[in-house]
Amino acid sequence: MALAYDVSIRRSMLDDITTRAGASALLRFYDGSRPATGGTATTLLAELTCNATFAPAASGAVNGSPVTLTLNAITGANASATGTATWFRIVQSNGTTFVLDGNVGTSGSDLNMSSTAFVSGQPVSVTSFVISEGNP
Repeated sequence: MALAYDVSIRRSMLDDITTRAGASALLRFYDGSRPATGGTATTLLAELTCNATFAPAASGAVNGSPVTLTLNAITGANASATGTATWFRIVQSNGTTFVLDGNVGTSGSDLNMSSTAFVSGQPVSVTSFVISEGNP
Protein backbone atom coordinates (compact mmCIF):
# COMPACT_ATOMS: atom_id res chain seq x y z
CA MET A 1 0.00 0.00 0.00
CA ALA A 2 1.24 3.50 -0.83
CA LEU A 3 1.89 6.17 1.79
CA ALA A 4 -1.00 8.46 2.70
CA TYR A 5 -0.21 12.04 3.73
CA ASP A 6 -2.06 14.58 5.84
CA VAL A 7 -3.75 17.31 3.79
CA SER A 8 -1.32 19.98 5.04
CA ILE A 9 1.66 17.94 3.80
CA ARG A 10 0.04 17.47 0.39
CA ARG A 11 -0.60 21.23 0.16
CA SER A 12 3.04 21.92 1.01
CA MET A 13 4.23 19.47 -1.64
CA LEU A 14 2.18 21.23 -4.32
CA ASP A 15 3.15 24.70 -3.10
CA ASP A 16 6.79 23.65 -3.54
CA ILE A 17 6.06 23.32 -7.27
CA THR A 18 5.00 26.99 -7.35
CA THR A 19 8.16 28.00 -5.50
CA ARG A 20 10.39 25.95 -7.81
CA ALA A 21 8.68 27.18 -11.01
CA GLY A 22 9.07 30.85 -10.07
CA ALA A 23 7.90 33.77 -12.17
CA SER A 24 6.98 33.24 -15.83
CA ALA A 25 7.84 29.53 -15.97
CA LEU A 26 7.77 27.91 -19.40
CA LEU A 27 5.38 25.11 -20.38
CA ARG A 28 6.92 23.13 -23.24
CA PHE A 29 5.24 20.47 -25.38
CA TYR A 30 7.17 17.64 -27.05
CA ASP A 31 6.51 14.68 -29.31
CA GLY A 32 7.94 11.18 -29.05
CA SER A 33 8.71 9.13 -25.98
CA ARG A 34 8.96 10.90 -22.68
CA PRO A 35 12.52 10.60 -21.33
CA ALA A 36 13.55 9.75 -17.79
CA THR A 37 12.62 12.54 -15.38
CA GLY A 38 14.39 15.72 -16.50
CA GLY A 39 16.17 13.80 -19.29
CA THR A 40 17.05 14.92 -22.80
CA ALA A 41 13.99 16.30 -24.57
CA THR A 42 12.63 15.20 -27.93
CA THR A 43 11.29 17.63 -30.57
CA LEU A 44 9.95 20.86 -29.08
CA LEU A 45 6.53 21.55 -30.58
CA ALA A 46 5.51 24.65 -28.63
CA GLU A 47 6.51 26.81 -25.68
CA LEU A 48 3.96 28.74 -23.62
CA THR A 49 4.66 31.17 -20.80
CA CYS A 50 2.99 30.77 -17.41
CA ASN A 51 1.83 33.76 -15.40
CA ALA A 52 4.35 35.71 -13.33
CA THR A 53 2.63 34.12 -10.33
CA PHE A 54 2.63 30.42 -11.20
CA ALA A 55 -0.31 29.44 -8.99
CA PRO A 56 -2.12 30.48 -5.82
CA ALA A 57 -1.69 28.32 -2.73
CA ALA A 58 -2.77 24.71 -3.09
CA SER A 59 -6.22 23.93 -1.77
CA GLY A 60 -8.01 20.89 -0.43
CA ALA A 61 -10.62 20.68 2.25
CA VAL A 62 -10.27 17.42 4.15
CA ASN A 63 -8.11 14.34 4.49
CA GLY A 64 -9.01 11.79 1.86
CA SER A 65 -9.90 14.35 -0.80
CA PRO A 66 -7.44 15.48 -3.47
CA VAL A 67 -5.44 18.62 -2.91
CA THR A 68 -5.13 20.74 -6.04
CA LEU A 69 -2.82 23.36 -7.47
CA THR A 70 -4.54 25.43 -10.18
CA LEU A 71 -2.12 27.30 -12.41
CA ASN A 72 -2.81 30.93 -13.19
CA ALA A 73 -3.11 32.11 -16.79
CA ILE A 74 -0.86 30.56 -19.41
CA THR A 75 -0.10 32.70 -22.45
CA GLY A 76 -0.83 30.93 -25.73
CA ALA A 77 1.71 30.82 -28.54
CA ASN A 78 2.09 29.44 -32.04
CA ALA A 79 3.52 25.97 -32.48
CA SER A 80 7.15 25.98 -33.61
CA ALA A 81 6.94 22.52 -35.20
CA THR A 82 4.35 20.05 -36.48
CA GLY A 83 3.78 16.85 -34.54
CA THR A 84 1.73 15.06 -31.91
CA ALA A 85 2.25 16.28 -28.35
CA THR A 86 2.83 13.29 -26.07
CA TRP A 87 4.46 14.93 -23.06
CA PHE A 88 5.23 18.29 -21.49
CA ARG A 89 7.91 19.85 -19.34
CA ILE A 90 7.81 22.87 -17.07
CA VAL A 91 11.08 24.74 -16.63
CA GLN A 92 11.93 28.00 -14.93
CA SER A 93 11.93 31.16 -17.04
CA ASN A 94 15.70 30.75 -17.60
CA GLY A 95 14.76 27.86 -19.91
CA THR A 96 17.06 25.33 -18.27
CA THR A 97 16.06 24.67 -14.65
CA PHE A 98 13.83 21.60 -14.58
CA VAL A 99 10.59 21.64 -12.57
CA LEU A 100 8.44 18.69 -13.74
CA ASP A 101 7.49 16.43 -16.64
CA GLY A 102 4.09 14.93 -17.46
CA ASN A 103 2.07 13.15 -20.13
CA VAL A 104 -0.22 14.91 -22.60
CA GLY A 105 -3.39 13.44 -24.04
CA THR A 106 -7.02 14.19 -24.79
CA SER A 107 -8.21 12.40 -21.63
CA GLY A 108 -6.78 10.55 -18.66
CA SER A 109 -3.38 12.29 -18.84
CA ASP A 110 -1.48 14.65 -16.58
CA LEU A 111 -2.43 17.47 -18.97
CA ASN A 112 -5.50 17.01 -21.18
CA MET A 113 -6.00 19.06 -24.33
CA SER A 114 -8.79 19.14 -26.90
CA SER A 115 -6.21 18.14 -29.55
CA THR A 116 -2.64 16.91 -29.32
CA ALA A 117 -2.01 17.56 -33.03
CA PHE A 118 0.21 20.63 -33.31
CA VAL A 119 0.79 22.40 -36.62
CA SER A 120 3.73 24.76 -37.05
CA GLY A 121 2.55 28.38 -36.96
CA GLN A 122 -0.87 27.50 -35.56
CA PRO A 123 -2.03 28.66 -32.11
CA VAL A 124 -1.60 26.44 -29.05
CA SER A 125 -3.40 27.26 -25.82
CA VAL A 126 -4.09 25.79 -22.40
CA THR A 127 -7.23 27.14 -20.77
CA SER A 128 -6.89 25.27 -17.48
CA PHE A 129 -4.18 23.24 -15.78
CA VAL A 130 -4.76 21.63 -12.39
CA ILE A 131 -2.26 19.39 -10.61
CA SER A 132 -3.79 17.02 -8.02
CA GLU A 133 -2.16 15.29 -5.09
CA GLY A 134 -4.44 12.69 -3.60
CA ASN A 135 -4.01 9.83 -1.19
CA PRO A 136 -4.55 6.29 -2.45
